Amino acid sequence: MPAKPVPVADGVTAFYWEGAAAGELRVLRCAPRAHLSHPPEVSCPECGSTDLEPVMVSGRGSVYSFAIVRQAFDPAFLPELPYVVALVELDEQPGLRVLSNIVECDIDAVEIGMPVEVTFDVRDGTVVPQFRPRGS
Repeated sequence: MPAKPVPVADGVTAFYWEGAAAGELRVLRCAPRAHLSHPPEVSCPECGSTDLEPVMVSGRGSVYSFAIVRQAFDPAFLPELPYVVALVELDEQPGLRVLSNIVECDIDAVEIGMPVEVTFDVRDGTVVPQFRPRGS
């Protein structure tokens, strides 16, 4: 079975993957306005400032939306089927959302508003943030 693909860090996302490797969930904060944003961009989506700094967040949030994946378009994901892809809204700020998987949970138990927390999966040496129900 082929290995699952791993993300490739670049100049904009390296802080995110370095944080994951350290067991931390990091997002960008706009220095002038303290607005948090994700996914990583080169400027603040609120004010356009390029004065951004990575900050660690709690990794706690709730399921904003989700989909159950029942068909794999990459053979590496066949053993995972079915699985949940979710948009998780982090507790730090309304609208601060991370796209990830929900793990350690029956797919039929996932629901909008479900409290979740970050956990980390190692794929071929790369650490990938995922979410599980709080208290798992």
